[in-house]
Amino acid sequence: SKNGCARIFSTVVLLALFFLFPYFLQDVHFVLSKLKTRRRLLKYMQTNYSILDRFLDVVKTQPEKPFIHFRDETFTYREADELSNKAARVFLQSGFVKVGDTVALFVSNEPLFVWLWLGLAKIGCSAAFLNYNVRSKSLLHCFSCSGASALVAAAELQDAVEEVLPSLLEQQVTVFILSDKSRTAGVESFKDKMSQASSEPLPKHLRSHLSFQSPAVYIYTSGTTGLPKAAVITYSKLWALVWLLSLSGINSKDVIYVCLPLYHSTGFVGITGAIDQGITVALRSKFSASQFWDDCRKYNVTVIQYIGEIMRYLCNTPKKVNDQSHQVRLAVGNGIRADVWREFVHRFGNVQIREIYGATEGNIILMNYSGKIGAIGRDSFLHRHFHPYALIKYDIVKGEPLRDSSGFCIEAAKGEPGLLVSEISMRTPFLGYVRDLQQTERKKLRDVFKKGDVYFNTGDLMCIDEDNFIYFQDRVGDTFRWKGENVATTEVADVITLADCIKEANVYGVKVPGQEGRAGMAAVALRDGLNFDSADVFKHVENFLPAYARPRFLRIQGSLDVTGTFKHLKVKLTEEGFNPNQITDPLFFLDEKEKDYVPLTPDVFNSVTSGKIKI
Repeated sequence: SKNGCARIFSTVVLLALFFLFPYFLQDVHFVLSKLKTRRRLLKYMQTNYSILDRFLDVVKTQPEKPFIHFRDETFTYREADELSNKAARVFLQSGFVKVGDTVALFVSNEPLFVWLWLGLAKIGCSAAFLNYNVRSKSLLHCFSCSGASALVAAAELQDAVEEVLPSLLEQQVTVFILSDKSRTAGVESFKDKMSQASSEPLPKHLRSHLSFQSPAVYIYTSGTTGLPKAAVITYSKLWALVWLLSLSGINSKDVIYVCLPLYHSTGFVGITGAIDQGITVALRSKFSASQFWDDCRKYNVTVIQYIGEIMRYLCNTPKKVNDQSHQVRLAVGNGIRADVWREFVHRFGNVQIREIYGATEGNIILMNYSGKIGAIGRDSFLHRHFHPYALIKYDIVKGEPLRDSSGFCIEAAKGEPGLLVSEISMRTPFLGYVRDLQQTERKKLRDVFKKGDVYFNTGDLMCIDEDNFIYFQDRVGDTFRWKGENVATTEVADVITLADCIKEANVYGVKVPGQEGRAGMAAVALRDGLNFDSADVFKHVENFLPAYARPRFLRIQGSLDVTGTFKHLKVKLTEEGFNPNQITDPLFFLDEKEKDYVPLTPDVFNSVTSGKIKI
């Protein structure tokens, strides 16, 4: 019959489309989900419905549901509401914090961090999240650029505060310490006042001045290449970050494990994403590889967050018979390497991994919703239509995009590394950094494809394969040029860490007198109980890396310096170079004649720098 033939024809067409475009339905679903969140945002904007309003609604509908598990304590949504009311009243009653002020939080991961943030939101104040690892000048810089009028610090950070206290008091800054009494003149205690404050709700008119364009929080960049910068997170932008978790597949039945710093956007999204779904957070003060899975079992965790090297740290722990005895079904984060991805799933079970790409201050988010190992997202015409972006050719030596004879940027071809840029528009704004117009402007690229257009410069080199999967290559500042070739530090580090004796590697380029570009160098940490096997490492890099990408120098360290979110610090290492007269760590030199990494003695160093030894 005609109907039968039509059905057969339709089936054949659908099968052909599926065969030719196997990811098309996933692409459509992802874009539709993003458009749905966009419509939700517009609806919220009409009523000025903030993440705080969502929290208060959850308190009404499920007051006794656990909100935060922390160590052996559990706090319900009702208790969180009451405690944040108390915190808000301390700020107001002190007379030092006014409605609309900014208050800096210098606090590690604990429930009180959340009560303070919620309390500040209830009185229409914004919060600046200071990295609790910063000290001295960096601490003062971070505080000052937020424009905060007050600082709240954890008791264990009092020494760090006292170091900069004269400068703070000179600026007439109010300093609170989270303790029952203060031991220092000029510092106000907080906990005693909070215990005595009323837990009654705060009147809504205190925050009536807020709009979706008002700053909710300030979150700082990691500062791997200089002093941290404070990114503005408006109430509108905050919703966009919150919905990353729902786009990843989290639902109202989940329990999420947050062990990343709350001062960082990923950790904070764990809290706010939980509020959006009305779910429970298992909060840990600090990531611990040895306690990770025990915590997951203890709190019945179903969703975990990761960043940087966390997954590799977990894979490096001793194997246990109960490695797959847990309820975790979803891992959301960024920065997992392909080899670690495979190992993690093989060892810990069928955990769905959602790799996300995005900078706190950025205006583009990519997500690997297909589960393609190693990819950070997919390139689809639908996504580009609603959120225009491109990979453009980049000159590593000059440190700028390549432009054609008309002065416009050139799109990179499939399989060719290119700088990821995203169009700045009303739909995809770039809010920049607080009180730093120069750094804000540096992140903008103008006249990219036509006169007058403006794009956000991610500073990241990407590559799109034939199947339209997007892969991270390297940071622009991290990629260096040697022997006429571009060397991607992340790729080299991935290869080096596959050597048996090496646990961790940080790759960077160092200047060598008389040589163009920079020679590769790697700071490495060895696996527990293993010595450096120089011949094996040489053989490994020779087999897996082209000659120009092989590190010429190795530096053996007990541990590698990282930021609070596990990003390797390269600036100091690059400046120190490879001089054995100034570096106490063991140094090795790639000797192609000996087929080995040999000790880098002062004599070898002098021969290399004088040009006697050619590299």
